[in-house]
Amino acid sequence: MEVVPDESVESTEAVPGVHLTQGAAGDEASAQRFHIEPGAEVPEHDHPHEQVGVIARGTLTFVVDGAERAVSAGDTFAIPGGESHAAYNDGEVPVEGVDVFSPPRTDPDWEE
Repeated sequence: MEVVPDESVESTEAVPGVHLTQGAAGDEASAQRFHIEPGAEVPEHDHPHEQVGVIARGTLTFVVDGAERAVSAGDTFAIPGGESHAAYNDGEVPVEGVDVFSPPRTDPDWEE
């Protein structure tokens, strides 16, 4: 079993106001924590990994195929691999949550 203590991993500011932290990774999936400041945006992108997540705090608005979907604390979401998506926090509090990627996403582009 792999355990990645929170204090052992530094977060990366992938784009202004969007902080991502790599967590544990297994053979079939990997975990990533996110912290998105008010007013911050995740630009449109895609990746081959299926992305399943849960919002722990705040509300994050996703944009998929031009349609907006607000996902709030306690909600879960799933984005198929290869589907282009963006997200933004237009709330007054940071959004925090966890993503799980399958297959594992241990070397995302934002780390380069």
